[in-house]
Amino acid sequence: MPSSRDVLTPDSLAMLQAISETGSFAAAARSLGLVPSALTYRVRQIEDALDVLLFDRRSRHAQPTEAGQALLAEGARLLQEIDAVAHRVKRVATGWEPQLTIVVDGAVARTPIFELIEAFYALKPPTRLKLKDAILNGTLEMLTSGQADLAIGVAVNTSNSAGLQTREMGEADFIFAVAPHHPLAQAREPISDEELLQHRLIAVADSGVRSNISYGLINGQDVLTVDSMQAKVEAQIRGIGYGFLPLGMAQAYLEAGLLVTRQVKRAKRTLRVHYAWSGSPQHTPGRALQWWIEQLESPATHKALMENHHHH
Repeated sequence: MPSSRDVLTPDSLAMLQAISETGSFAAAARSLGLVPSALTYRVRQIEDALDVLLFDRRSRHAQPTEAGQALLAEGARLLQEIDAVAHRVKRVATGWEPQLTIVVDGAVARTPIFELIEAFYALKPPTRLKLKDAILNGTLEMLTSGQADLAIGVAVNTSNSAGLQTREMGEADFIFAVAPHHPLAQAREPISDEELLQHRLIAVADSGVRSNISYGLINGQDVLTVDSMQAKVEAQIRGIGYGFLPLGMAQAYLEAGLLVTRQVKRAKRTLRVHYAWSGSPQHTPGRALQWWIEQLESPATHKALMENHHHH
């Protein structure tokens, strides 16, 4: 007795599709160049192996039974999957990676990232994308530990990481921001460290494992630590505390009146932001990574990634 694996071949699934599309065994046999009896025999073999009736033979038209419809739907999906696998294998042979993982720092604008992703998919590449979020050292760590192929928004020094290619994206200016109803919104400027100490700071934890740095911290004060820039913005808008935000990210909230910025005595902070990927200059990256690196070379893209924080 044949098993379900013996009978559910791509070939026989295509045959069942032909019966369903042409509406009769005879027409399907003609379109496939088979003798009608051979086709009927193969259908019966599948029915026997699965122990179901696939077509209702009472009418002149081959009507799929409920079980038949289920098999046709699943069969179509399996055939597509087989084509897709063949397509991927073929494209991998042409230099496209099966998967590309991109890690993006919390301070980088999301809108342009998604615009790049859309442009990438427009090429119909066989490469599957994976997008990950990280903060500060965590962004670099994902790259050096091999969990990501490309890091966008590396704000920590990468010069001592061997096997990495690094390019500068620009400088991120950080501004002091609080909710308009926060006491510091009324404080005399420039606000001193002593005064800041009296209030809660909202800090983003570095997602790196080997690191506990958090920028802008003054010892001995109350801190709410969150793990994403979005959570930090939310906490600051609610007036839970104050903090420094990349100007590009804060802009929309300042314009909407949800945050205000004040002058502080502390030195103005700018971070040099980079993008980086693993590989030596001699090593040619796969075509997907190559495409991303080429896009990231554009100064307009750098500007957008630093500034275009649209919030919906």
